[in-house]
Amino acid sequence: MGEEVRFYKGKHKVKVLSKSEANWLVEALEPFEDEVFGETARVQTHEKRFVAPNLLFVKKGLAPPFKEHTYELEMERKLKRLIKKEEDKKT
Repeated sequence: MGEEVRFYKGKHKVKVLSKSEANWLVEALEPFEDEVFGETARVQTHEKRFVAPNLLFVKKGLAPPFKEHTYELEMERKLKRLIKKEEDKKT
């Protein structure tokens, strides 16, 4: 169990020490700053803390970007078609 390495919030390397249903105990493998209850907290190397399992990822990476609303994308395409039609009429 102690060898499992995850990435906290997809950015910071941590080692999982123990698991439970609600929270996992992790140890920071690198120093980083974290936001806790709206305040910035400095986390040192080898510091242990409890975190929610949904904040731990297997691979390093950022969360995927938010997709634009389907309606907005559709209206943008429609506007581009109308502009193209008007330009074609003028030429």
